[in-house]
Order: sequence, then C-alpha cells, then structure tokens
Amino acid sequence: MTLPALQNTSVFYRRILSQFPQDISLAFAYGSGVFKQAGTTQGQMGRNMMDFVFAVDDPITWHKKNLRENRKHYSLLKFLGPKQISSIQNDYGAAVYFNTLVPTDGRMIKYGVISTDSLIDDLLHWKTMYVAGRLHKPVRILLQNENGKLHAALVSNLKSAVNACFLMLPESFSEEELFHQIAGLSYSGDFRMVIGEDKSKVSNIVKDNMQHFRILYNNILQECPQVVYRPQQGRLEVDKSPEGQFTQLMALPRTLQQQITRLVDPPGKNRDVEEILLQVAQDPDCASVVQQGISSIVKTSSISQSVKGIATAGLMKTVSYSMKKLQKMSKGWWRKT
Repeated sequence: MTLPALQNTSVFYRRILSQFPQDISLAFAYGSGVFKQAGTTQGQMGRNMMDFVFAVDDPITWHKKNLRENRKHYSLLKFLGPKQISSIQNDYGAAVYFNTLVPTDGRMIKYGVISTDSLIDDLLHWKTMYVAGRLHKPVRILLQNENGKLHAALVSNLKSAVNACFLMLPESFSEEELFHQIAGLSYSGDFRMVIGEDKSKVSNIVKDNMQHFRILYNNILQECPQVVYRPQQGRLEVDKSPEGQFTQLMALPRTLQQQITRLVDPPGKNRDVEEILLQVAQDPDCASVVQQGISSIVKTSSISQSVKGIATAGLMKTVSYSMKKLQKMSKGWWRKT
C-alpha cells in the first residue's frame, strides 16, 4: 500500500533510483527541485537541487554496497567503512546520513539514508520531526515496499500533523490556512529559517501545491470526528471545547506530549501526562504551548543534524551548499522588497 496519488514512476526518477542499491523500503523525492513553488519558474526549478530520502532495513549492508558503487558520493568518512558510517547515521543528529551535491543524470541531487526502524519511530512519536516533518508535505513516493507497519506510521504521521494544527488554529479556518500551518510544522524552531532559508518558503510551498495537499489530507479530514470539513467551500470548523482539545492533545505523538509536559509541569510535581494535558486543554494559551513544544523538538534536531552534515558532506560541499541556500534566501528577500 502507498500514500494516495503521490506515486511518480517516471523514467527520470527510475533512472536515478537504479544507480543505488535496491534494498530500499521507502524512497521519496521532495523540495523545490521536485515540486514547483510560488515565485519559481520551470527553468529555475530545473536548476534546483533535487532532494531524496531512502529508508533501508539494513544500513550497514546498504552503505557497504553504496560505497562500492558510489564511493565518490561520500566525504572523507568513507575511509571509516560502512559500520562506522551507519553508526554516525543512527547515533547522531536526526538519524539520517546525507550525501549532498551529487551530480546525477544532468541534475544535482542530495540524498539522505535513514533506517526503516528510525523512520517509523519518527513518524509515530516525532522524536526529531526531521523526516516526519518532510512527510507532512506532498512528496513524490518513488518506491514503497509492502511493509504494513511503515504504511500505518505514514498515515499516523499525517493524522498527528492535523491534530497539532487543530490545536493551533481558531475554531473556523480555510483549507489554505490549515495547509500553511501543516507545512510550517517542520520549520518551527528551525534555526535555518533565521539564516539560510527564504522567509516566504512555507507560503511558496502551499500556494502552488494546494491540490497536492488536498489529495494527501482529504480522507483524514473527511473521517475526523473533531472537524466539520466543507471541501466545496474550502472551509473547516474544529471543536475548540476543552473536551475537544483534550482529545486532540491525547492523540499527539509521545515526544510532543513530553515536551508540553516539561513546559507546563514545574519540576518536582511529577503529575501524570493525562492530568497535565487536561490542564492544557482548558488553558487559553493552549495553542502557544503546543507551538512551543513543536519548536523545541525541531530546534534540537535541526541544529544537531546540521552539525553532523558538516562531517557527512565535507567542508567544501558544506560551504558550497550553504552559499546556495543564502543565495535563495536573498532572492526571496528581494522579491518581497
């Protein structure tokens, strides 16, 4: 089973995938090199780097094969061997190992490798929200094996995004406001939004991809008992009663619940999570508390993964990649002035 209507099996993507070891449980492409964003022409899009994530069941074996087939993709860490590379992948940052600025089929690509177990953990619990946050937005699913646990986790991640956003939005809102809130979850607290990313990034993602967001979230919104969804009018009304908010808080991923608990519960009181979430559900500042909880998760993982990226990419590629990000940020700034 795959996420609805998000498959892309074009020859171009299949050619790229064919250059990597094939034991992949999930492969997807994302970002401005894959989906057109507002303010970007088709020509500019064709020059943007394409981003991929590969989930693999056995990272050591996968890196061993990839080192044999694509050794040039790696920084000096390749000399440590597949076991150490896998250890760096799993034990530091957001459990992803990126190779960046890789020329492939006339395009420049970046690809991240994550273990299937780490991906499922992030999707279910938002431990880092690093890959889970990317999967809140439309992506091109290139390959997905028949892993029922992974499929269930992918759907759970989308439901969690909706629940979190219901808590941060007013009683009545538009589809565009919901999708803007969802797209912004993984950027909330990300230090790169201060320096390194176009400040209009979230708006640009949503504006030209409304239909992709509708496809991704339609069934979840139609089936959710917490919301009245009127797709014809593009409007939604959510239950903002304390009871409704408590139900939404209880459905949040475990790590976010823990972050909210730390924000609200003074040290030493040791109340249980349900009691604290009941208090938050009745708090006028509930939306702010949820926002702070998400920001704290994203901030931690974005910093640690970026530090790790210096080692996995190598210094020269890191400088080159950072300069490209700064150029995109400055172009976005000039468009707004």
